[in-house]
Amino acid sequence: MKVLASAVLTMEALVMGFAILLASKSEDGLSLTIGGVLAILLILSVGTLRSKFGWVVASILQIAMIGYGFIVTPLFFLGALFAGLWVCAIVVGRKGEEARARLLASGDPRNNSSNKG
Repeated sequence: MKVLASAVLTMEALVMGFAILLASKSEDGLSLTIGGVLAILLILSVGTLRSKFGWVVASILQIAMIGYGFIVTPLFFLGALFAGLWVCAIVVGRKGEEARARLLASGDPRNNSSNKG
């Protein structure tokens, strides 16, 4: 779950970098500052995914990414797209972790890391 979520957050930070380039055409320095802070927070939130607080912060950043669409209009669409990917990363990651836990609990010899045959 963390791997998928980290990939989504990292890609969002890259998209925010390009969105800042689009926002630089406006003369408003505040829009550049907001975009820069948002991109940095997206990168930093990757490291906080170890705790529940990190997941909450990253989820709030999804809303902020959509909100940046008021400054760079295509971010409405891209923010919604990444929010969907965020939800998918949580759902698919959770299912994958449950399947892995079931395999480990069943004692399946095919999944035993000490069996290198």
